[in-house]
Amino acid sequence: MMRTQKQLATLIQRYEFALYDLQLYLDTHTQSREAIALFDKYRSQREQAVAEYTRRFGPLQATQNQNPDRWDWVKGPYPWEKEAN
Repeated sequence: MMRTQKQLATLIQRYEFALYDLQLYLDTHTQSREAIALFDKYRSQREQAVAEYTRRFGPLQATQNQNPDRWDWVKGPYPWEKEAN
């Protein structure tokens, strides 16, 4: 299924929320194998979604600029601008 830019951005935000929530849980439940496995699963899925977003729509963060000849971070609207979604 081909996701839209907005769908991918929302998916990434959901993974980030889940990862942060799991991080807080793991801070007090350091040996929870179930939580660690879930954290690893969501981290992997987030990385895949970010890679797809970056490949199709450009970097989400300035640190993701991959072009050594041009600063591509500022081409087009920023991901958080209404025009980008």
